[in-house]
Parts: sequence; C-alpha cells; structure tokens
Amino acid sequence: MIRDGRTVSRAALEEMRLVALERMKEGESPATVAASFGLHRGWAYKVLAKARGRGHGKRALLSSKGTGRPRTLTAAQERQVFGWVNGKNPRQYGFDFGLWTRQIVRELIETRFGARLSLASVGTLLARIGLTPQKPLQQAYQRDPVAVAHWQQSTYRAIVRQAKREKAEIYFWDESGFRADAVQGRTWAAKGHTPVVAVPGQRQGISAASAVNSKGGFWFALYRGGLNGEGFINLLRQMMKGRRRPIHLVVDGLPAHKTKGVRAYVDSLKGKLTLHFLPGYAPDLNPDELVWSYAKRTGVARRPLRAGEKLADLVHAQLSDIAKRPDLVRSFFRHPSVAYISDL
Repeated sequence: MIRDGRTVSRAALEEMRLVALERMKEGESPATVAASFGLHRGWAYKVLAKARGRGHGKRALLSSKGTGRPRTLTAAQERQVFGWVNGKNPRQYGFDFGLWTRQIVRELIETRFGARLSLASVGTLLARIGLTPQKPLQQAYQRDPVAVAHWQQSTYRAIVRQAKREKAEIYFWDESGFRADAVQGRTWAAKGHTPVVAVPGQRQGISAASAVNSKGGFWFALYRGGLNGEGFINLLRQMMKGRRRPIHLVVDGLPAHKTKGVRAYVDSLKGKLTLHFLPGYAPDLNPDELVWSYAKRTGVARRPLRAGEKLADLVHAQLSDIAKRPDLVRSFFRHPSVAYISDL
C-alpha cells in the first residue's frame, strides 16, 4: 500500500529525505528506498534531483516555511493604521460618521497609501494589529474635561490627605433602581395562531442605595420610590449608625444630595460625616456605578421572577452577597475609569 506523503509531518518527511539520500548514496535503488517508506518511487527520484547540483546537497532537502503571499501594507504602514484608529475619531479625517467601520478604514488606507483592500482583509488587518470591534462608552456633551481632570489630579488627592489626617474612611455613594419585567422572547406555535403567555399583571420595582470603599467595605439599603432630601437623610442615618470612624462620602450632584436639610444633618454630626461632590456628568468616576453594573448584569435582571418571588428579597440577597465578598468589592476599583483612586 502506497502511503500518502501529505499525511506525514514536515519534520518526519525531512528526516525521511535525508535518510533516503544516504541509502541511495550507499547503493540502494530509488525504488527500494521509496518502497521501504511506503512511498512511490517517484518520491525517491525527486529527492535525488533536489540534492544534485553545486551548493545543493542535504541543505536542499531541509524543510522551509512557505513565505505565502506578501502583505499589501508594510509593518510601518500597519502601525500608522493603528495610530489612526486607536483613540481617534473618523471625523478627524474628514468622514461624516463618528464610529470606525471596516469600510471607513479601507477608504482611508486607499486615500493615504493608494492600496485597495477587501473588507475581509481590513478586518484581518485590524485584528492583527490588536484592534477589536467594541461598543463605545457614551459621555454627555455637557461633561467638562477640565473639571474631571481637576477632580482626579487635585480634589480627590486632597480628600485622601484630609481623610488620613482624620483617620477617616472614604466611601463612594450612588443610587439605582431595579425593576422586574416579564422577559418576552419567542416560542413555537402553529402557523397563524399567535401563542398567549401568562405574565404577572403587576410590575415590581425597588430602589437601592449603596456606598463602596476601596478596602472592600460595602453598605447598602433598599427604599421605595424616588429619592428626596428627607429620604437621603434617612439613608445617611442608617449608614452612620454604629460607625466609630469619620466618613468622607463622595456623591454625585443629585438635587436630593444638596438640600438645606442634608447640610443641616451633616453639620449636626460635627465632622463625623463630610460630603464631597463629583463633577457633573461624570458617573464613570464613581466605582459604585460598577457595582450596579455588576448587580444588574449577573442578578435578578437576568431572569423573570418566579411565582411568589418578591423583587426586594432577591435584590437584598444579591447585595448581601456582594457585601460578604470584599475581594469582589476591591476589584471594582481596578477598573481603568477609577484608576485615579489612590487610597487602595
């Protein structure tokens, strides 16, 4: 039975060629050598042909990696493409669309380099240089980058220094809402007969507030409805109950956080609680936002309520689990958006 050489590894074929050449030099016939390897005798003659000629010999029988078709762009040009896309906006290059697409990259390559690539080739190029399609984060146009930079580089560092002098703790506060909606997907039914699925007639909702600390501390409370100044004060009372160390609490600019009643309550604590306000339209500076993102991505939002279940009980159980996992809480502070937090 003749062996198919394509099923043999490159390394094994190389060794077979070298051994065959030695045996044929010693006087064995090409047909006999080829038959001993289970290959056609033509293989042995090709081995001899490759080894003949000045400067050939055994070196001609060594395996070599195929170079393949040369790339259209040079390595330097590929680095330029990375520089165009990474952190930039297509509008900076005269396009009307604000998101990068393979078509836009292809047009830019053709304009700048005079090289025409297929969309598939552009996708392969982008992957090779380390760029992947991702959903961009959205930021409000009212966001003030100067205020954000000042908070990161100056204001927060001052808060850390003050907290160290007072032997106080720093917490980040935020509120969020949870809602139990019936999840409607698709099901199978006879053609022309729309199926009917029984769903709860009453939607359940619950609000929650939490405070998170870079050392792994986590506090939370549930409440009904929206938040006003009085409700914020009640939540602060719950959080401060039994605490021995002063708290520096970082909050956003929600009107409920800035009422006269809130200021009066904070003043009444005589330094045990200090409020600090994040820049406007900058929720990404608050690590507590990441807690809510995690909770809604992994918790009750992932499935509909079962019969008899109460949303408040499920949310409370999930947040209690987070509070018992300080390693998880600390991991939120390793996100790039909150890398400015220096009291880790």
